[in-house]
Amino acid sequence: MHKFAARLGFLSAAGAALIATLPATVAAQDSWPAKPITMVVPFPPGGVADTVGRPVAQAMARELKQSVVVENKAGAGGAIGMAAVAKAPPDGYTVLMSLASMTTIPEADKINGKTSLFQLSQLKPIARFTADPVVLVVRSEAPWKNLQEFVADMKGKPGKYSFASSGNYGTMHVPMEMLKSRADFRMLHVPYTGAGPALIALLSGQVDAVATGPASVLQQIKSGKLKALAHWGEGPLASLPGVPTLKQAGYPLEYAQWAGLFVPAGTPDAVVEKLRAAAHRAADDPAVNAAINGSGSSIMYMDAPEFQTYLNADARKMADVVQKIGKVE
Repeated sequence: MHKFAARLGFLSAAGAALIATLPATVAAQDSWPAKPITMVVPFPPGGVADTVGRPVAQAMARELKQSVVVENKAGAGGAIGMAAVAKAPPDGYTVLMSLASMTTIPEADKINGKTSLFQLSQLKPIARFTADPVVLVVRSEAPWKNLQEFVADMKGKPGKYSFASSGNYGTMHVPMEMLKSRADFRMLHVPYTGAGPALIALLSGQVDAVATGPASVLQQIKSGKLKALAHWGEGPLASLPGVPTLKQAGYPLEYAQWAGLFVPAGTPDAVVEKLRAAAHRAADDPAVNAAINGSGSSIMYMDAPEFQTYLNADARKMADVVQKIGKVE
């Protein structure tokens, strides 16, 4: 009886202690954010995630009344930055502006016998902001006037030409592998740490082609430094009128390089709801739309539930693509 009473007293004390912490926990969520938020962009400056993330961060900061600081954390095709957020404390103070490559990296690691730095289940979607088809670009002085000439030359000189990407199995690598497989030609793949370095390699003549979002290349196309041969979209691109889809050119392929906001799984619902509301208002912000439209992209907003459904379907589709690509040395 004495032991039971002591045990009961211990449980009562423990329960009281737990209850005592609940108001503080709720209060902490109610007062969130009480300090600056870090938005991790897992690529160097100059790529799609960066050009979307910066105006969105500024708009969300205005809504949340706290600074949202963009931190470029590049490496391993984006996996280092993605993993950093996946493993961060789930308190809402570390968020991720990611690209579609996050759906391919864990599957690619599995194929290559590696332990993945993160899993999709470790990240919770907040909102999708853009979803642009990638565009195949070459230097303006390149001999190819259209995709047909490009493919014919690749077939005639297998392995002579090269393309750059933001890393193995990333959003600049996967669509090119899809085209190579469908059109049956060979090119050398040269991975970099992000779209910015990959584009510098193209502009400087180190590689011959790049497939990336229009936001990364529109200004170089307008200035006459690059030309677009085709894109992986469903229909015409408003920012690049006259550039055909791959389907129009005879290759029925589609690929969207989306940019979306995530938090670590386990982030409290109250914090997630505040982030969702701020993200939604950011998507409607005139300054955000002006910045993203000016870069050649456009807002294609999805709130968390719809984005989760889209993400699940995209992950299944990309798993099949990665399986076809196979191991990459």
